Amino acid sequence: MDFAVFFRNLNLGRTNCPTKLQLEAAFLDAGAVSAASFLTNGTLVYAASSTDQAREVFDRAYALLNTRCGLKEPAFVRTVDYLAALVDIDPFAGIDRASVYEFCVSFLHSPEVVPPTLPLASARGDVELIAVTPAEVLSLSRKFGASPGSPNAFLEKRLGSPLTTRAWNTLVRLVRKHRAASAD
Repeated sequence: MDFAVFFRNLNLGRTNCPTKLQLEAAFLDAGAVSAASFLTNGTLVYAASSTDQAREVFDRAYALLNTRCGLKEPAFVRTVDYLAALVDIDPFAGIDRASVYEFCVSFLHSPEVVPPTLPLASARGDVELIAVTPAEVLSLSRKFGASPGSPNAFLEKRLGSPLTTRAWNTLVRLVRKHRAASAD
């Protein structure tokens, strides 16, 4: 089984963040069958034989990353199959891509974090929540002036809990890559 892990506030090679090699090595040293970093934003796909083994691998890898480079940021794990089903829903269908800066997916920290009730948007209208699942919030970001809205900052303030956000296209690309690899 393939699992994707999304680290909060991790850019490979920064202070207290691993390099690509350190990130992959931590998961392999922790017992993953395979581990491959995806982009530089703290996203990695690893393989484990079961959900229980995946959790054990993650826990060991997280401890190794803390020891080896001082990583303390939370991380969010999902199966690639789960992510593929989320992508297949196509939650942004019907929204004019030209009208937004970016479509986003934010991963909630734990099941105790209750997703916000919709409809909901930031006061400036630069973040608009589109859909929620029990574990994610799907949103769009608009750019007014110099910087786009930050779904991550908006949601962390609103929910009082850490989370991490990725561009929807990152998720789509990850799923496509790993679907193609598993078809081989």
